[in-house]
Amino acid sequence: QVQLVESGGGLVQPGGSLRLSCAASGSISHPNVMGWYRQAPGKQREVVATRTSTRNTYYADSTKGRFTVSRDNAKNTVYLQMNNLEPEDTAVYYCYYRRIAVQSNDYWGQGTQVTVSS
Repeated sequence: QVQLVESGGGLVQPGGSLRLSCAASGSISHPNVMGWYRQAPGKQREVVATRTSTRNTYYADSTKGRFTVSRDNAKNTVYLQMNNLEPEDTAVYYCYYRRIAVQSNDYWGQGTQVTVSS
């Protein structure tokens, strides 16, 4: 079992910044992928950015150049630095973990609300 706890969400004005954190605990295996998904009201959940324990990264086109995903030295915490936020970024952001293996489970955090509004 893996537990994921997000923090750092909040209300910001357009053009502002937020830094999300996700602390993982439990049975962490390597290699793995951790990252962030988001779900806006009335929209499907979509991937935002991911980073594997082998340093491969993925960014959604809408976030490239604005968002940065990183992981700490112990690879038990993943961050999402969000700059130049837009109202379209408003969503619940979910931390994600999956062991890279033939058979593995998806793990999700409880979500943290990000609201971008003037």
